[in-house]
Amino acid sequence: MDFLTPTVQKAMLTATWETIEMVLISGVVTVVIGLLLGILLHVTGKGGLMPVRWLNVVLSGIIVNITRSIPFAILMVALIPFAVIVVGTSLGPIAASVSLTIGTIPFFARLVETALRDVSSGKVDAALVMGSTKMQVIRKVMVPEAMPGIVAAVTTTVVTLIGYSAMAGLVGGGGLGRMAYTYGYTRYNPEIMLMTIIIIVVMVQVVQIIGDVIARKVDHR
Repeated sequence: MDFLTPTVQKAMLTATWETIEMVLISGVVTVVIGLLLGILLHVTGKGGLMPVRWLNVVLSGIIVNITRSIPFAILMVALIPFAVIVVGTSLGPIAASVSLTIGTIPFFARLVETALRDVSSGKVDAALVMGSTKMQVIRKVMVPEAMPGIVAAVTTTVVTLIGYSAMAGLVGGGGLGRMAYTYGYTRYNPEIMLMTIIIIVVMVQVVQIIGDVIARKVDHR
């Protein structure tokens, strides 16, 4: 592996950490906000615990659907000025995390909504009959029952973020995407390009395996 000079090795380690940093920051924010948004989408929808038509239309039809309709590459570029406002710069993994988060929150929220929709209505009705408040039903029945699906949604979202982070690297986000472009593409070095692909594949496989294990552990059906 003559191509792995000390300079390239250092750059590869830095790029790998930047990718992990982007995925961690955007992943945590996405899960927190997306979980709340997914619950709101479900409970305010038709037949939900607290139907509020206008709120559901705003959340589902405007915020979620419109954001999901924009290709991530375009959304990422469009959000550069917003990233500057939020973090003070348009470059680096933290700046890229802004567009990564905004791009994946609607995606994750939809997955959460789908997971909650699969919860048996009989269990919800039983909890209401026993005197539970609607908030208690959400916290103690709906979310725990939907947990396997939510864990699977988190896994899918993190895998998606890893792929998105590679695109973010092309517009100043750094990470393995930038490494592949700078060292692999512009310098005609296919070995480095292959190394970055292998690292990304390993990341995806690790996340998927961990997610599958956790999903099985929280599934009590």
